[in-house]
Amino acid sequence: MALCLGNMTELTASINDIIKEEFSLKDLRVLTSLTTALREQEYRDSVPEDVLASLMPVLNRLADEIEAGAGSGEAGAGGRQAGPLSLQMMAECFRAQRNACIQNTHNQNRLRELGCLELCVRVVGGLSQLNLDSTQAASEALRCGLQFLGNVAVGNQLCKDHIWNLCFPDKMLALLSVTDSKAVGYASMVLHGCLDQDKLQMMAQQQGSLPLARRVIELCRTHPDLDWTILIATQHFLKSPVLVESMYACMEPLERVTLLQLVSAQLGDDCVITSGVARFLATHFQEDGAAVLSLATASADPQEALVVSSLLDVLCEMTSDHKEFMFLQDQPGLLKTTVELLHRVHQLGKTSRNVFTPTQDFSSSSSSSSPSISFKAHLVRFIGNLSHHHTHNQNLVRDLEGIPLILDNCSIDSNNPFISQWVFFTLRNLLEQNPENQEVVAALERRGPADDSALLNLGFQLEERDGSLLLKRVNKDEGND
Repeated sequence: MALCLGNMTELTASINDIIKEEFSLKDLRVLTSLTTALREQEYRDSVPEDVLASLMPVLNRLADEIEAGAGSGEAGAGGRQAGPLSLQMMAECFRAQRNACIQNTHNQNRLRELGCLELCVRVVGGLSQLNLDSTQAASEALRCGLQFLGNVAVGNQLCKDHIWNLCFPDKMLALLSVTDSKAVGYASMVLHGCLDQDKLQMMAQQQGSLPLARRVIELCRTHPDLDWTILIATQHFLKSPVLVESMYACMEPLERVTLLQLVSAQLGDDCVITSGVARFLATHFQEDGAAVLSLATASADPQEALVVSSLLDVLCEMTSDHKEFMFLQDQPGLLKTTVELLHRVHQLGKTSRNVFTPTQDFSSSSSSSSPSISFKAHLVRFIGNLSHHHTHNQNLVRDLEGIPLILDNCSIDSNNPFISQWVFFTLRNLLEQNPENQEVVAALERRGPADDSALLNLGFQLEERDGSLLLKRVNKDEGND
């Protein structure tokens, strides 16, 4: 051990002496000795309260210098400058407090009772206002302060609540907005550690929390390597339909796309997305879907269309083998909106040359990021999902003249890879146990390369008679030769 237990009194006296004189490298070494000692569990478990308390006047003096320096840009309290040594000592104080909290609830509570949390929040708030790009020492002090706040909150509800009350929402937003990415990561850790169901409900109910929530989503987009922001969004935000709705309403298009990407990433075995969020997204697709039509003009802003495309992608995934979201089949007007949008997109592509016009130029479309790529294919897929084992929706597609529309899209289109496969998938779902829909297909004139081999894979066969198509179910016992 770097410091014997018998030297605690001597160490306390050394720390108390720091406040009586100008800071020196000797003082920094004293603090470093304490930090090193507190790495050891034996010392953490037996450290006297006066050792921890002796850090408070040192930190208070350092805080005064930092705040005065931030206000004037140069000098600190009493004419002293908050230079690198002061910042190094501040970082070392926070390291010592950070180490004292490791797996030690008793020390966490003692530091809270001593007022260390208030002082730390005050200090990191002042540091966040400095030009962190110009001084590594300030960044290091800020990071260590945030690490202390993170450690003191681990497994300690009283400390979590205390930090939340001190920081939420404005100070936390400021900490998440500093230029030092590591400090932002530690601030995200603190926010994640403090959040729980009650605080999530508080965020959902307070308009003042929306800038903080939006900042988290923005960080998910701009700093995808910050795991804590991803966890905040997926483990907390997405569980609250009210918060999701509030965020979505005030977000810019690219922020909405990021939120939708986070939703899509959660549609796995341990899905956290609620039915309320799913219903909300379906409603917005119904309301905003027509925005994608603007892509047919050369001067269109693609961002709103990108939101619609992302909404459609999420809804397709939700209704693909996720039983908890199949209630969307009964969402009023959802299927009708989708079929009508496919009508409009398809007609736009036929009446003029634009992004919705089928093409076989695979060299350009493969690298395109336009929201129009695969949009028609996903519309067809979504219709198929909503029609799966749902007689009412099967009939509605027929009534909306969706069956010939879907067959008319059964052609190779580099802007819509795999659209033929989605056409046959959707056709199968529309025809299954629905004689009326089967009769419609049988009566249609052949449109596009709807080849017989593809239908065979779906259990159907087309026969041409007198210029029309006859749909015939293939007997499972028959061969495919």
